Amino acid sequence: MKRSLFRPRCAVLPLIAALFVNLAGTTAAQEAPPDPNAPAATAGRGPRAGRGERGNSVREIAERAAAAGPELTGGPVQPTWESLRANYVTPSWLSDGKFGIFLHWGLYAVPAHGSEWYVQHMYSSYQQWHTEHFGPLDKFGYKDFIPLFKAEKFDPDAWITLFKQAGARYVIPVAEHHDGFAMWDSALTKWDAKDMGPHRDLIGDLAAAARRQGLHFGVSNHRVEHYSFIPIPATPSDLTDPAYQDFYWTMNHSDALYQKFLEDWVARNLELIDKYHPEALYFDNGINSRSLDPVKLKVTAYFYNRAKERGQEVTMFSKGAGESAAYLTGAVHDLERGRMPDISPELWQEDTSIAHNSWGYNDDPLQYRNAGELIRELVDCVSKNGNYLLNLAPRADGTIPEAQQLRLQEIGEWLGLNGEAIYGTRAWTVFGEGPTPQGAPNGTRGLTDGMLKVYTARDIRFTTKGDTLYAILFGWPPGDDPALVTSLASARGVQGKVQKVEMLGVAKPLNFTQDEKGLSVQMPSPPIKPCDHAYVLRITGLKLQP
Repeated sequence: MKRSLFRPRCAVLPLIAALFVNLAGTTAAQEAPPDPNAPAATAGRGPRAGRGERGNSVREIAERAAAAGPELTGGPVQPTWESLRANYVTPSWLSDGKFGIFLHWGLYAVPAHGSEWYVQHMYSSYQQWHTEHFGPLDKFGYKDFIPLFKAEKFDPDAWITLFKQAGARYVIPVAEHHDGFAMWDSALTKWDAKDMGPHRDLIGDLAAAARRQGLHFGVSNHRVEHYSFIPIPATPSDLTDPAYQDFYWTMNHSDALYQKFLEDWVARNLELIDKYHPEALYFDNGINSRSLDPVKLKVTAYFYNRAKERGQEVTMFSKGAGESAAYLTGAVHDLERGRMPDISPELWQEDTSIAHNSWGYNDDPLQYRNAGELIRELVDCVSKNGNYLLNLAPRADGTIPEAQQLRLQEIGEWLGLNGEAIYGTRAWTVFGEGPTPQGAPNGTRGLTDGMLKVYTARDIRFTTKGDTLYAILFGWPPGDDPALVTSLASARGVQGKVQKVEMLGVAKPLNFTQDEKGLSVQMPSPPIKPCDHAYVLRITGLKLQP
């Protein structure tokens, strides 16, 4: 018997909780997920044939779902945008921490093919590949990967040690992806990692390890997409078997069933909040619709009120922009594989993956990004008042591939030397300068072109800490050429006078001059680089604070 989630004293306010990871990791070539807000297809129409229909609007269904179940009340945050706006404060640990680790780990690491969307594609475009490797869909469905997902080598303390050595200050694992398998010990479903597969509370173990070692801990929940994520193929499959409908949710769609699903979505979020006390909640794009505001606001109010009781500083991450944003207020704006083109007045975050072609592990193989690109992206985000959330893709056995560990090691070495120009810093009046173009923004996703270009010593990003200015060079000047910081030209009107210029990792101060062209800095001689990828000048003497 699963124990009840709700304690008698609990009272919940209609909330917002959801914004997790954007299907976390599909390539542009992959199809978009089915719209969870669209009416269900009628029998005989395409991949959703036989699912039934919804009659009422999603908003009406969401309102009923939010009102159902125990009344959860208490605390200052009410389930309204106005109350959220009045009570939200961005956590200092997030503003100062700058760098976090994201984790896409689940059943999809067992087939290790394509991407973390395997549950959708195995019943459609991957059907032949799946049949060749595992058998026909009615004999070996997605559920049959569960016994193969053993996580037998999972060492949460070793993971957290690795993340800390990489310089990360927070970690956010995906607690449930679009496939509907819960990675924690849930009282609400048997389809979880404690009752099946690893027979272990994977989220709980990682949360405990993170707190033992001083990392901030959050969770990502992508379940809201699950209701309409899996297509029913024309060939026989396990998706139409009534025995598995509490896992797949693929049949007999109706207003009542969708309401039940949304009630369950709320309950799972509250369970994660109460069991693991996360300091951040992340939801994917499926929660963005205004129609789902009643259930979102219920979760969000509960999250912030329980955090206040515990004395926690917490946040949520919101995808989308303007009216299409999951949260109109009370959350940090998140860009999937995208960056702001300029300084944002509010803290934001890029989430991106260590691989170009997937967020989850696969053997196709993964197309890894190099450490230099990742470090430059981190620096670019911080220079624009942003954070950087880097996704890893562990194997099904619980090991993190060596190629991913090596990139983390390089990032950690760079931050170990240059971290003072990252942690606890704030943006300057300009984010940077240089001849290499950033690329054109891709709609609301911002800059999506990555940072694999060949950068020069004229490509510079700035951060500040008090009256100290950090100029981070993306290249080393050729020969005996000096580094030139044109933003510090005498005519630019920067207050104060440069008194000293140092390079982090170099013992002696550097010689410099300042004139109408800028700050000209003579590089160390002999030209021994203190690190790879980017080089930090610490500039003091200016008056940067108002």
